[in-house]
Order: sequence, then C-alpha cells, then structure tokens
Amino acid sequence: MDALVRDLFAEICRIPLIDPHSHINPHRPASRTLDDILGYHYYTELAHSCGMDRACLAPEIDPRERVRAILAHMDRFDNTAQYAWFLEIARTFLDFQGERLTAADADHLWNAAESKMSRPDWENDVLRRSNIERVFLTNDFDDPLEGFDTSRYIPCLRTDDLVFHLDKPEVRRRLAQATGIEGSDTIELRKAIRKLFEHFTARGAKACAISLPPDFSPRPGTDPFWILAEHCREFQLPFDLMIGVNRRVYRAGVHQGQDLFDGRTSLIQYAELFNAFPEVTFCVSVLSSGQNQELAAYSWIFPNVVTNGHWWYSNVPAYIEGDLRARLQAVPKTKQIGYYSDMYKLEFGLPKFNMYRRLLARVLADDFVRPGILSETGALDLARCLLRDNVERIFRV
Repeated sequence: MDALVRDLFAEICRIPLIDPHSHINPHRPASRTLDDILGYHYYTELAHSCGMDRACLAPEIDPRERVRAILAHMDRFDNTAQYAWFLEIARTFLDFQGERLTAADADHLWNAAESKMSRPDWENDVLRRSNIERVFLTNDFDDPLEGFDTSRYIPCLRTDDLVFHLDKPEVRRRLAQATGIEGSDTIELRKAIRKLFEHFTARGAKACAISLPPDFSPRPGTDPFWILAEHCREFQLPFDLMIGVNRRVYRAGVHQGQDLFDGRTSLIQYAELFNAFPEVTFCVSVLSSGQNQELAAYSWIFPNVVTNGHWWYSNVPAYIEGDLRARLQAVPKTKQIGYYSDMYKLEFGLPKFNMYRRLLARVLADDFVRPGILSETGALDLARCLLRDNVERIFRV
C-alpha cells in the first residue's frame, strides 16, 4: 500500500459507519465463543469443500472440537479473503501475533475469546473499534421487535416467506398470529401486510427486503410481491432486492452452504416494477459480479434504482474492485450504497468493512486523485458519500 492509498485508507476508516444490511441477532449481537466466529457459513462451507467431514458440525459435537476441526483445514483455504477476515479478527480482538493460523492455535484462541467475549462491554468495544454506529437487521415478518435498542439495531422487514412460502401451513399460522388475519385471499393478505408495515414502521423499521431467485419476475396486481411494493410506496420504505440466488443447489452442503447463482437473471425482469413504482427506491444487490454492468446501467437510467453493496459471491476483493471502479465511473455518486457487512456477528464488521475500505482507497487514489479529477479532500468526500451520507439519506436514518 503506497503512501497516498495508506493516507486515504486511514481517513476513510474515520468515517462512522451505518451498516445497511446484516443478519445480527440484536439480543445476542456479539460472539460469546470462538465457535460463534468459525460457525459463520463461509468457514464451515470452505472447510467442508476441501475435505472436512460434515459430521464435525453436528450440534452434539463439542464446540472446541468443531473449532479445532475447522482450524485443522484452514491451511487448505488460507489463500482466501475469508481466511484474511478471520486473521484480522484474531489479531485485532484476540491478541494473536503469529503469521499463520493452524489447529495448534485452537486452545489459545478459544481461551482468549472466552475471556474477552465474557466482558460486559464487549459489544460496545467491538462496535467502537469497527467504527460502526448503527446496524440494520433482517427481521422475520412475525418478529415482535422487542427487547433491544432500535436506535442502534434498526429493524428491516424481510419478506421472503410472504412471497414464496404462503402455501405452507406454518407460515399461514405465523401470519395469523402476528396480525390476527388469516391472509387466505388477496383482500385479507393486503390487510395482513398492512398490519405488518404498521408494526414495523412504528418500531423504527427503515427498509423492506427480499432475496429472489433467477427466474422470478414480479407480476402486477395481486401477486404478494407487488402488494409489498405498494406498501413500500405508501409507507415510504426503500425496498432492498437481493437478486439471483438458487436455494439448495448443493443439497449435501453444510447449513447455509447450499445456495448458488446462475447466469439466467436479468434486471429486465424487474423493468415493469421499476416503471410502476417511481416513488419507491429499489436498493439492488446482485449475486454475481457478471451482473454488475447491467445493475450499473439500470442505476444510471432509472432514478429509483440504487446499487447496493457487494453481495455474497461478489464479496471478494477481485470482484469488488472491478465492480466498484465501474460503478464510480458510470453511476451518480448519490445513487450508490458502497458496502454492507451481511454479518451474523459483530466481530465481522471490522475485517469486512476494512476489506472494502482498502479497495476504495486504492480506486480513489488511482482513478481520481492521481489523474487530478479530485483532490484528496474531494476523494474523502466521495468515500463518505458511499459509506455514510447515502445510507442516511436513502433510509432516512
């Protein structure tokens, strides 16, 4: 990292963050053991794909032994970005000072995590070191949204079940229990969805979100997805669309390590939606970097389409850097949400955002400061726009 990139990175790290998408449990946001860290699906699926027996992940297995098994396979994937995240966590939060992580470090890391994570101020300390002020959640539609600070952990209505699983008796039961309405026909479903939006917005929700398969196309009228978009318009909530995931492709995979993408998705499938709801901001994430040019073009043309982070299989430095560079060259800066963590535990906010911040510093240095397009101050203003200002404005936080 040369001097200019290093200086930009240091200043970018001073920007207080609002993380606009995570899977944090607000009742248990930080890790309590090393098993919480290495239980993240990236590590279980990588270890499993390079030889670890899935039986190691069974709930009856002692957590220390599960950690030891994952670490024992880590030398097979220590070339990956995910390994770098864990190494940064170990060095920053667990006082690890070695060069490489191996199974021999299991006991030391376990004990260090047990000692540090039991501290009453651990959650606050992790957020402070990561410079994260607020975190968006992913809440089931029947979440009571009680027992946590909604000014720190911001609710977001996740709606996959309402669109894809309403035919299941258990989902119908949950909907009736949450709203007092069965939702057995379109009229009743509209009433139930309205109740959910009233409940969520009354408790500080700032977005609606859904993940969508490659072959999905919204249908105007009575389709539950269309009804959700109508309520986003009425309640003035942005709609986060996470497009392109096929569920359970690798059926023998580990938990959360079964889903993949393919090349069938096109945003033309959503053109009628974008045209029909100009008042709704659609924050769009795509699962593959190959879809980035199309997303950049839609955000270039449609006033209500915003590029949103670098999701899942695109969340690798080589893909992020190219996608980030393309977006900065093609899309108005006010229409880009730079990054979100997608994390399940707070400790991952630091390494994930740092990965993005390093790449952002390099792109700003090479594409804007050195060619004389922006001063360093101007480049930092652009970074703040991507990492903070747009999140505040788009989600009204």
